[in-house]
Amino acid sequence: MSDFRSAEASDGRAVLPTEPVAGSTPEDLRLALRAATLYYLDGLTQAEIAAKLGVSRPTAGRLIARAKANGLVRIEVVVPPTLKDDLHAEEERLLEDRFGITEAVVTGHLGRASAALLMRRLAHDDVLGFTWGPEQVAAVSALSPGVASCRVVVQLDGAMSTASYQTGMEFILSRSADMLRADAMRLPAPLYADPSTVVSLRSDSVISRTLDAGRRADTMLFGVGSVSTSTTLFEGSFLDVRMLDDLVARGAVGEIGGRFFDADGAPVETELAHRAVSVPLEDVRACSKTILVCSGPEKYVATLAALRGGMAKLLVCEFDCARWLLEQ
Repeated sequence: MSDFRSAEASDGRAVLPTEPVAGSTPEDLRLALRAATLYYLDGLTQAEIAAKLGVSRPTAGRLIARAKANGLVRIEVVVPPTLKDDLHAEEERLLEDRFGITEAVVTGHLGRASAALLMRRLAHDDVLGFTWGPEQVAAVSALSPGVASCRVVVQLDGAMSTASYQTGMEFILSRSADMLRADAMRLPAPLYADPSTVVSLRSDSVISRTLDAGRRADTMLFGVGSVSTSTTLFEGSFLDVRMLDDLVARGAVGEIGGRFFDADGAPVETELAHRAVSVPLEDVRACSKTILVCSGPEKYVATLAALRGGMAKLLVCEFDCARWLLEQ
C-alpha cells in the first residue's frame, strides 16, 4: 500500500522543513504546504483545493507539485509484514530495467499470477496464442469467467505424438476459449515431421490458416524448455538423446514451441528447425505482448536467453528465478 505524508511534527502537525527553500517566500511555502496537506492527507481533489484556497485549478496543481519538489512531501511505499513473501516490487522493477521488458511479476503462485497478468493485458479483439506445457495449463486453470475476453485463441505449436504423453493442448484451448468467450483455432499436426511432410502440412488450408493466425497473434503466452532430458520434449518422445547432444553441440540452451535458441536468444539452425510445425521465433519476437512463464531452476538459463533475445515482453517467475536472473 502507499503512504502519502507531508512533513509532520511529533504531534502530527504539518511543519515546514528546517532549511529554507531558495527562491520561495514563507507565504509561497505556506500555501504549497496547505495545498499538499489538503491533497495528500485530507483527500481533496485539485478542484476542491482550488475552491478552498481561492486559486485556479491549475494553480492548485502547481502548488501541490511545488510542495513535493521542495521537500515538503515524503512518499513512502510500505509492504505489509504479512505480505513480504508475496510482494517483490523491487525485484520486479530491477528485472524490468535490466532486460527492458514491459512488466515482471515475481510470485510464489505462477498459475494465478500468469492468469491475472493475461486477463489484465488482454484486449477484447486480440488473437491470443498458446504453446503447450505445464505453465500454460496452470495459467488457463486460474482464469476467471467474465473478467476478460478476446477474439480468438490459437495453438502455436503442433502437439500430436505417437507416445501416450499428454501435452494438455486440448485443455488449454478449450478452457481458455470458454473463459475468454473466444473462438478456438487448433493445429492438428505433430510438433515435428520430416521436411516433405511439413511442406504438405503447410499446404493444408486448416493448418496454414492456423499457423498464419499464430504468427500474427497480438498476445502470446508460453514457457521455455531446457536442452536436457528434463525437458517436456524429451519426456514426450519428441526428442531423443542423439538430438539433444547435437543441439548442445550447436550451442542451444532453450526452446519455445520446439524451436531452439542459443544463449543470446538467436535461433539455432538444425534439422529440427526445418521439421518444426510451429510459429517461428522471429514472430514470437515481433509480438508486442509476449508472456513468458518460468517454472523451475532447470529453465533459468533458457529464460535468460529468451529475455536477452527479446522474445519476452512480460515475465512471470518465482523469487529464486528473479534473484538468479539479476545475478547474471
